[in-house]
Amino acid sequence: MSESAMPSAARRAAAHAGIATARQRAALLLLGLIVLSVLLAGLGASVGSTGFDSVLRLADDPLAARIVWDIRLPRSLGAWLAGALLGLAGAVAQGLFRNPLADPFLLGSASGASLGVASALALFGVAPATVWLVKLGLTGAAFAGAVLAVLLTLQLARGVQHTLRLLLAGVIVGVVLGAVKDLITLAAPDIIPSMQGFNLGSAGFIGWASCVLMAAAWCVCALAAWVFSRALDGLSLGEATAASLGLPLAPMRLALVAVLALATGTAVAQTGLIAFVGLAAPHLVRSMAKVTHAWLVLLASLMGGVLLMGADVLARWVIAPQELPVGVLTAVLGGGYLLWLMHRRTGQGGVL
Repeated sequence: MSESAMPSAARRAAAHAGIATARQRAALLLLGLIVLSVLLAGLGASVGSTGFDSVLRLADDPLAARIVWDIRLPRSLGAWLAGALLGLAGAVAQGLFRNPLADPFLLGSASGASLGVASALALFGVAPATVWLVKLGLTGAAFAGAVLAVLLTLQLARGVQHTLRLLLAGVIVGVVLGAVKDLITLAAPDIIPSMQGFNLGSAGFIGWASCVLMAAAWCVCALAAWVFSRALDGLSLGEATAASLGLPLAPMRLALVAVLALATGTAVAQTGLIAFVGLAAPHLVRSMAKVTHAWLVLLASLMGGVLLMGADVLARWVIAPQELPVGVLTAVLGGGYLLWLMHRRTGQGGVL
């Protein structure tokens, strides 16, 4: 081998070794998140206002069995599924907008969901024409509001061709719909307590039906995100580079926006507004393993599930038998982590 070829061969060997190490870390992280999810699910099924008594009397007391199987377990699994949807949506949003500070609510879905809930609460029972709203329920109203907000963002941005225009349209739609929601709340002040509960977030009303719905949405979104992960990898190199690779950017962007809307709308409809999970989960994954988006969407989804289920367990445990809003815990913990990360990266001369 010539001397000029030796450095090239060494670089290739180092690159292959780095790829192998990254895959090993990703596999270990995947295994660790699965194990942690199972442990947290068991802990979540054991923690409640009655302490651990229900688990200890599970075999002998039908009421204890009902508490564990019909209340605690679906709540814990539902929190994991909602967190998994938000984590997946966060990874897609950050890849789509090429911005590590992007979160699942950037396209106005949070404000749309809040407006849907406020509208449903204000109109329930007002007139016979609103009976269909009663049948639809707050969950359907929140999901419909989130999806309509995303569609309005797409209309305002004139499609998905320009990422910056899409981002700005999402911000505008979020502000406008948030203002409309506030006007409805002022006009019907009796809905304020219910809206406060929705805005703070909670997994307390999740049942088995909600778990099945979120599991189905997660399967669809995870499969679609994995299929279009190559587009996210291309976009991370810049739009010109992605186009030079022959990727059909417009239809791929539209599909990714649909994934983002479905994942976010489904999660928000079941749990209310949960802050920072979709933003922090991809960051945590990247800090532990350098992976492509095919791995990132899966690992960020698992990380989001672990974060929200862990926060839900803490919400029930910290001041039991009372309960903290889970959205407050995720905001405090997630915001604290991101502030620490920003401080560390700034000290090293970097950014998020």
